[in-house]
Amino acid sequence: MGPILGPGRRGRRTPMAEINVTPMVDVMLVLLIIFMVTAPLLTAGVQVDLPESKAASLDQNNEPVAISIDSGGNIFIDETPVPLDTIDAHLQQIAAASHEAGGPRIFLRADRGLDYGRVMQVMGEINRAGLRRVALVSTAQGEPR
Repeated sequence: MGPILGPGRRGRRTPMAEINVTPMVDVMLVLLIIFMVTAPLLTAGVQVDLPESKAASLDQNNEPVAISIDSGGNIFIDETPVPLDTIDAHLQQIAAASHEAGGPRIFLRADRGLDYGRVMQVMGEINRAGLRRVALVSTAQGEPR
């Protein structure tokens, strides 16, 4: 097929520069599909026959433990009500069940109108149980409650 000629100055015909990108887009899409299909096969790595171990598997549960204190001073561990005099035993169980250093993550949530002393009692029990990864949960200023 010859070049496409268009009207030029003074009636002369000059070549028009047009590039048809449709075939290029088709090729790129085919390459994209090929790479998407072959990429998971590359992550398989080298075939290795792994030995067996008597060690326990690592704890796959990385969910934090939520300890909440409502406006009445009632304590909840993951939505389960727990009296203050038995919270030590519950926290010891949580610490013993965790394989992580410092215990699992603890998210401590307390009502804004709560007495500071009650929060400190619970934090003292958490510390006494050996749980060191404690975060205090709050809302950002300006967020709706």
